[in-house]
Amino acid sequence: MKERNYELTQKISYNHSSDQIIEIPLDKLRRNPYQPRQFFDEAALQDLTQSISQHGVLQPIVVRETIKGHDIVVGERRFRASQLAGKQTVPAIIKVLTDE
Repeated sequence: MKERNYELTQKISYNHSSDQIIEIPLDKLRRNPYQPRQFFDEAALQDLTQSISQHGVLQPIVVRETIKGHDIVVGERRFRASQLAGKQTVPAIIKVLTDE
């Protein structure tokens, strides 16, 4: 098995007591321009859309504020499925993050 060297990075924590979950209008969110995922499986997205239609978004997305609004950091599938489900808002945690 080939050995890999990974650079350690700071992990995003979802459980800070100061974090608040807020509802953000979908039209105020911007897809992450650095999103590494270029393909979203349509069948899986439809399954998630159906789940969100029935149960809502169970885990908030993570966003960061920018001069252009809010960029999605984690949760683009939930964002897309919420759009397909006809939702107006999505639960989100706002984090202070840099491009690094």
